[in-house]
Amino acid sequence: MAIQKRLQEGQAAALSSLSSYQTVWKTFANQSELERDTFVHDVFPNGFLWGTSTGSFSVEGGWAEDGKGESIWDRFGHQNHVHMNQTANVACDSYHKTDYDVYLLRGLQSKLYKFSISWARIFPTGIRDSFSLQGVNYYNKLINSLLDSNIEPMVTLFHWDLPQALQDLGGWQNESIIDIFANYADFCFATFGDRVKLWITFHEPWVISYAGYGTGQHPPGIADPGVVAHSIIKAHAKAWHVYDDKYRSQQRGKVGIVLNSDWAEPKTPTSSEDVKAAERYMQFMLGWFAHPIFVNGDYPDILKSQIQQKNQQCVSAAILLPSFSEEEKSLVKGTADFFGLSHYTSRLISTAANDSCVPEYEKIGNFSQHVDPSWPQTASSWIRVVPWGLRRLLKFISQEYTGTGIPIYIAGNGVPTNDGGDVINDTKRMEYFRLYINEALKAIKLDAVDVQTYIARSLIDGFEGPMGYSQLFGLHHVNFEDGNRQRTPKESAYFFSNVIEKNGFPSEVVGRSFPSMTCDSPPPPRLLSLPASEWDYVHKSLFLLWFWWNRLTWLPLWF
Repeated sequence: MAIQKRLQEGQAAALSSLSSYQTVWKTFANQSELERDTFVHDVFPNGFLWGTSTGSFSVEGGWAEDGKGESIWDRFGHQNHVHMNQTANVACDSYHKTDYDVYLLRGLQSKLYKFSISWARIFPTGIRDSFSLQGVNYYNKLINSLLDSNIEPMVTLFHWDLPQALQDLGGWQNESIIDIFANYADFCFATFGDRVKLWITFHEPWVISYAGYGTGQHPPGIADPGVVAHSIIKAHAKAWHVYDDKYRSQQRGKVGIVLNSDWAEPKTPTSSEDVKAAERYMQFMLGWFAHPIFVNGDYPDILKSQIQQKNQQCVSAAILLPSFSEEEKSLVKGTADFFGLSHYTSRLISTAANDSCVPEYEKIGNFSQHVDPSWPQTASSWIRVVPWGLRRLLKFISQEYTGTGIPIYIAGNGVPTNDGGDVINDTKRMEYFRLYINEALKAIKLDAVDVQTYIARSLIDGFEGPMGYSQLFGLHHVNFEDGNRQRTPKESAYFFSNVIEKNGFPSEVVGRSFPSMTCDSPPPPRLLSLPASEWDYVHKSLFLLWFWWNRLTWLPLWF
């Protein structure tokens, strides 16, 4: 016993000397595939919040109605940069279909709805002087409809669609936008905060910085990611302080940020260099934003030292990573009431040669990305199905950033299907949700991670950036060929609704067991005979009767 105790103490001491990433990786490194992939039958804690999401630009349409200003995504689409020259001029027409979308949420039994405000809809030029009452009325109607249905609104202030008028002034490269964003946030807090208690300042700032100002895949297509990220972090912090100083005591809400991240696994587990490369990948992706906000107000040392080393090597092609002043560090540190996480997939990471001065993401970080050929492919080239990565990522976030005081909200998780074929019987999406939600459950039950929310992407199919309408993330299908934009529940909508109703995966319900569904299981009954909703006031009641009748009759047969 004494020898065993000394061994355990030695192992604990060795782990305590490692970084959070290395500790988490080592914790799971020796898991067998059977242990790793075992499905856990259990329920989530009482009060766990289930929801789904959309982004304003993806679903609203009405791109120039009631005085709405042009956004950078409007401009991007109108310049034919999107698949098949598609635009979001109408999208899902949610601007005119608030009641219909709320009915879908009620059918799902969703407790929460994450949506974003179109900055250009309420401030057409981006500043308060251009205030649009019609835009404000639209969001008031949506918020009130949600609350009338006992659905909590979670409001994102910025989901990528910057007013074009602000981009014309330099956008996130112009530091004046920090105060402009804070004023916009102030207006939203004052206008909607009596009813909205969950606020997100930015959704996936890494995507904004990397794809919008790095690779140019997204608008505005400019290469200056370091400055942009710096401005976004400071704008987030300033908005948080506005709420904390002016509104928190009366409104009693929470303000956070949603950061996207893969899980990085060393390609060769026995290679210490691959382990270090995987940790760099995590710090370049997640730590870039999480470390300043949740740790010490500054960028992670790994990120700073890597860029410094690269700049010494490549004097003529220096990479700019702005620095925070001591005052700024104190203002940025601790400016989140929750950690919002957006996660879709994982990567295998190997170390790369340190001899290139090309200012590209992987070259700067000296890492290479890979996927295991056995990981199931999806309709998206960048998403492979790797459920166990979510549990490890949640454990890492808990150790590195949140501890026991800040809850984690899974604020984006899902997978697309292609726009052709049978879009209603989306069994692959159901399997993705089943496995990823179960990994979140493992993190809570087995790792004591404080996860309080799971939000599925997304309520309805929508406009997916450069991919247009060719990739479908929705729990409900939208017929984009129909001017009325019919919505039809997919099988994943029924599946997710049942998970919400049961609060997870109980082993027994009403005295009988529910079998686990796998990719090899036969598909559930098909919905080919069910009509799409026509979405007029006569059909709304018929739709609800049809929706609930089907949930009560055939759904339990296959769940």
